[in-house]
Amino acid sequence: MIKLITAAERHESKVGDWLRSKYLFSFADYYDPANVQFGPLRVFNDDIVAPNSGYPSHQQADMEMLVVVLDGTLTHKDSLGNQQEVAAGQVQRVTAGTGINTALSNETDKDVRVLQLWFIPNKEALAPSYEQMSLDFLDKKGKLIPLATGQKVLEDVVFLNSNSTVYYSKLGSGADIDFQTFKIRKTLIYVLDGRVVINGAEVDTGDHMRLEDQEIITLHADKDTSFILIDVPAVETNY
Repeated sequence: MIKLITAAERHESKVGDWLRSKYLFSFADYYDPANVQFGPLRVFNDDIVAPNSGYPSHQQADMEMLVVVLDGTLTHKDSLGNQQEVAAGQVQRVTAGTGINTALSNETDKDVRVLQLWFIPNKEALAPSYEQMSLDFLDKKGKLIPLATGQKVLEDVVFLNSNSTVYYSKLGSGADIDFQTFKIRKTLIYVLDGRVVINGAEVDTGDHMRLEDQEIITLHADKDTSFILIDVPAVETNY
């Protein structure tokens, strides 16, 4: 199964003057029972946070929450006592587990673009924890760069309590890359910028493709392109 979802089909949400979001799955004011999750991937939000504003402190539980900053800098605070700046090229993971309060704010004078990716964890009631890494992935070209994973064999990557892996890739115009997968896995590819041809189908900025029952996924950049690729188990995870 290969399904293309265009940029126009994303749910758009605006909170006051401070947050503009594009949701790939049901979230907040948007609910579609046919579009709740993709394997354990529960939330994929492409957000723009206005200057001197941010997400107020709120409680979460039993969720693996990734923050991937694409442009700008956010400040993170949580009930574990962590307070860190998360800048472009850095990845943050919060394991909500039994419960944690978190807040993210843009304390700068420029917009911040950030991806929020939430996964249902492998186990319930984990101990809350926090991890952040500077991966400097934004300027690396021509390969798939793992940002977060539940595979312990991958080093220098944010650990995820989920049988999932998040990759970033930046391809120059005309470049090709293949991703080997398995029929027991599913893959989501979201184009951040540019245009890529995936298994023969054009996927433009803001579009994403959901692929199942594949073994090889071929990607060809029609022009300079960056995208997120997420590899998850085909089995749905629910708590």
